[in-house]
Amino acid sequence: MSVLTSTAVDQRFVLRDADWDTYQGFLKALGDRPVRVTYDRGRLELMTLSLGHERYSHLLCRFVEALTEELEMALQNAGSTTFSREDLDRGIEPDHCFYIEHEHLVREKDEIDLTIDPPPDLALEIDISRSSLNRLGIYAALKVPELWRFDGAALTVYLLRESGAYEVSPTSAIFPFVPMQELVRFLQMRTQMDDNSVVRAFRTWVRERIAAGWQ
Repeated sequence: MSVLTSTAVDQRFVLRDADWDTYQGFLKALGDRPVRVTYDRGRLELMTLSLGHERYSHLLCRFVEALTEELEMALQNAGSTTFSREDLDRGIEPDHCFYIEHEHLVREKDEIDLTIDPPPDLALEIDISRSSLNRLGIYAALKVPELWRFDGAALTVYLLRESGAYEVSPTSAIFPFVPMQELVRFLQMRTQMDDNSVVRAFRTWVRERIAAGWQ
């Protein structure tokens, strides 16, 4: 059975009772089209992405890139790579994700196999209108250690604990010195200036408030 739901910002198609081969077939058929595909044990969701969703996503991505550049941290931007494991019957495409601590382990790879390779260290989720699937549960099953979720007003940090479940944290484990509310403040500037101007303002803030004291 399928269900089509839509809002002012998103449109979703949910297919129930879809097996793994159906999921893989959709991935191949869609190719690089701007549709996000999520699979969770028989439920398949296709979602189109609005302009507002994409602007938040790319700005937050550029903030992570600016932070790692200014602090001279290793980074590989894995974008919206499809991460899946057949043995877990789950698959997901982050809005953006990054290898930072484990960048050196995937530097030479063009394909990731989560049965032998590490998951990304950080994933970004723009969740302006809630997914019909438990995306946090999928990330947890794939053992992504840190997830940032932005709902249009608040940026929430989730850290994966030894229990295998996420716990909300007031700070990032990767950037513990960066107040999350400051990232929200810069995201909200998107209605006042163009994206490059927002990123320049953010980079200046990082240099003046963060990088100067970075060891």
